[in-house]
Amino acid sequence: MKVIIVGSGPSSLITALLIAKKHEVLIIEKNNKVGKKILISGNGRCNFFNKDIDAKYYYSTNKDLLEDILKHKEEVLPLFKSLGLVYKEKNGYYYPITNQASSLLDCLLNKIKTLKIKINLNEEVLKISKKDNFEVKTSKGIYEADIVVLASGSYAALDKEEVNSYSLAKNLGHSITPIVPSLVQLKGQDKYYNLWEGIRCEALLSLYIDNKFQREEYGEIQLTNYGISGICVFNLSGDVALSIRNNQETLIKINFVPWFKKDKKEFINYLNNLEKTLNYNLKEILNGFLNYKLTNLILKLANIKEEKWSMVKQDKVLDLLFAFPFKVLGTNDFKNAQVSRGGIPLKEINTKTMESKIVKNLYLTGEILDVDGICGGYNLGFAWMSGIVASKDINQK
Repeated sequence: MKVIIVGSGPSSLITALLIAKKHEVLIIEKNNKVGKKILISGNGRCNFFNKDIDAKYYYSTNKDLLEDILKHKEEVLPLFKSLGLVYKEKNGYYYPITNQASSLLDCLLNKIKTLKIKINLNEEVLKISKKDNFEVKTSKGIYEADIVVLASGSYAALDKEEVNSYSLAKNLGHSITPIVPSLVQLKGQDKYYNLWEGIRCEALLSLYIDNKFQREEYGEIQLTNYGISGICVFNLSGDVALSIRNNQETLIKINFVPWFKKDKKEFINYLNNLEKTLNYNLKEILNGFLNYKLTNLILKLANIKEEKWSMVKQDKVLDLLFAFPFKVLGTNDFKNAQVSRGGIPLKEINTKTMESKIVKNLYLTGEILDVDGICGGYNLGFAWMSGIVASKDINQK
């Protein structure tokens, strides 16, 4: 059968090389290179999978359907091993042994080349229609196909919202859930961010939407001139982006002393003992465990200068240390995001095959679907697994 795959991202390449022995495959890519998002993943190191693949690390409006896809997780590493990729595992994260995303992409493309799979670059798919077969209209011509796979990703890492797959799917009868940036930096409403710019520290972040606690993330946070960044920030950003889109009040409380967890009484005793034994003022004490820029900012916001800890209004200082209020203005845009949240709902496809329930022989894989994961190889992992599922069904036709 003739199969056209739209896009040349991770789920596209996996699907193509797994079906090429049985079917005639054409990949159509509007860019001038294959696998651009693979090359930038993990800052070029390509954290391509995780040891602990589980639905709890993913967001989807149809999360109950995810397990049909995730159960294929045991097939991913053997597949890459068969492609010649040597990989390593660190803290449950899998990387190419070279720490280079290009090594993984080369393994995929070498197999693509061996299988003589045709790739048309610099060609955009403009319209897909279906009667008995598919008619695929592109910027360079018209093709017929028995099967079409929409695998051209999302808005993430693009300068503008220019992924045509959403409109292609919508014209074929699919719906699209709201699409927002995810795994992205957050912008704040306050004016003092130049005072903390450049700080990196461990922190515990708690997300509140309309004054209701949602969840928390722990890790290294990066304080910037516009707000906050870091993996723990990224992992909250999808929820934040949706809340901002829905005009909900969004607040993140930052605990800058997570090593005391939430025990303020223990912390007060600690500061009291330091003042007693060392005779330090509060600024000198805070500089023992905070970046001096952060110390200066907290003292400024608490309206404290060189006073002793025992002589200041302690509640204000404790609030800023344990629950510093970061009032969220929004997220950075799609070009800064690693993935998008939203897309085609899983309920509109057969998750055992990745085939559309609306259009026969239309398959949807990867980021175009309403599935996104946290940092750690989960999003590339979903791309591989969805491609594996689709290829199994396509090979039965």
